[in-house]
Amino acid sequence: MKIKNIILLLCFLIGFNHLNAKNDGWINILNEGGNNKGILCTQAIQKSIDKASKQGGGTIFFPAGNYLTGPIKLKSNITIYLDAGALLKFSNNFDDYLPYVEMRYEGLMMKTFSPLFYAKDADNISIKGRGVIDGQGEAWWNEVYRIETAKGPIPPTKYQTMWVEQNKGIVYSPYYQRTIDKHFFRPAFFQTISCKNILIEGVTFQNSPFWTINPVFCDNVTVTGITIFNPHSPNTDGINPSSCKNVHISNCHISVGDDCITIKSGRDEDGRKYGVATENVTITNCTMLSGHGGVVIGSEMSGGIKKITISNCVFDGTDRGIRIKSARGRGGVVEDIRVDNVVMKNIKEEAFMMNLFYDKNTVEEPVSERTPIFRNIHISNVTGTDVKKAGTVLGIAEMPVQNISFSNINIQSTEGFTLNTTDNVEFHDAKITTILGASFKIENSNNLILDNVATIKPIANTPLIKLKDVSNLAITNNFPMFATDVFLEADGAKTKAVYLKNNIFNNVTKVLKKGNDLDKNAVVE
Repeated sequence: MKIKNIILLLCFLIGFNHLNAKNDGWINILNEGGNNKGILCTQAIQKSIDKASKQGGGTIFFPAGNYLTGPIKLKSNITIYLDAGALLKFSNNFDDYLPYVEMRYEGLMMKTFSPLFYAKDADNISIKGRGVIDGQGEAWWNEVYRIETAKGPIPPTKYQTMWVEQNKGIVYSPYYQRTIDKHFFRPAFFQTISCKNILIEGVTFQNSPFWTINPVFCDNVTVTGITIFNPHSPNTDGINPSSCKNVHISNCHISVGDDCITIKSGRDEDGRKYGVATENVTITNCTMLSGHGGVVIGSEMSGGIKKITISNCVFDGTDRGIRIKSARGRGGVVEDIRVDNVVMKNIKEEAFMMNLFYDKNTVEEPVSERTPIFRNIHISNVTGTDVKKAGTVLGIAEMPVQNISFSNINIQSTEGFTLNTTDNVEFHDAKITTILGASFKIENSNNLILDNVATIKPIANTPLIKLKDVSNLAITNNFPMFATDVFLEADGAKTKAVYLKNNIFNNVTKVLKKGNDLDKNAVVE
């Protein structure tokens, strides 16, 4: 009997200790001088983080209620956990974000306001829960609007004076002068620099002062199941990894004032100086609503961007779908990109955009470290309806966009695809149904395949395909199923080696319409 009682007592003690172990490392902010009444409690939050850090790490727990804080400096092995019903607001007093810290702003390293969540050289950082985090960005947006809309010179604020004093010698390209002259650079909502093992899960971010989730020079970043709501506001991107590797973005719902997800790696000389690419990125199972772009690469890509996959996403109401942008002077290589299984609707501009003229620099240069490169980009299994323009691929004379393919694409749009200055582009099983103009307009391009391309509603006296100065093109396996007045229109003195093979044109009135400058042997039927 005694032995039995001893065993029961031991089991109780073991169970009790096990329950206590579960609570080890959890710090309830309300027990550490914080409050859930909306009264500023930055010091209590930071002391809790410091306390946990000294113990080797822990979780800072925010029960339901309203909290107000200034910027939070995260440390290694720290989790911020917001319970359902917790609302964490950040102060809109700019003084709370002093002193200035080193951060990356639009691809340029500088000293400016501390990000709302900030860390440098830390590991194992998490923000989790079902709570809401509000950046109260309106004050920051209004200050930008005040500076930008001023008619004539205005007295500098103390923040602008501080910025000039602390950023002497900063290097930037001449076109960026207008931005630099503001001397006012808002903080990112979440920016970690040179950190490893970051997890952001479940929470809602809203009203960011600037970019929302912006890890820089980080490794192994996971963002999953979060919601981002930013209203119409300047530069309030959603998720922007910059010069990071091994990034996983999944199951997110994003509606913002700028791009929903953007992949970056530094701007111009500053980006090339660090030379750190963003690579090994997966984006899957996300919905993007309001935003300038669904998933965007660039324009700050001077360190390079490679090995990116985008899959199983819905873009509904964004200005563009997939957008890759850069310009002369950036340098860097964008390569090894895969996009698959995407649905788009109500796209206000292009479903697809690959543009090397983002800054509209038309002066041709010798190929150098300043020359941006887009290559090895492959897009498949995309449906788009209510789209303004199916796509634009625009290279520069010294560096055409190279090795691109579109497969199993079905888009209903006002205008079709435009290709200019490209090399090695393929379309396979692509139905592009337009209201205005040709489905495929190709100029100044070489080495192409148009395989089983079509439109559901041919336009009277309008070609399905329109060419100018195109060489080495195979148009094959096409069967226009609906009555088509003109299948192909070709022009340009440089057009040559265009082959029409293995096609069925029973429903076509005129297979080839020749332009005045077309050589008589340019098209082989």
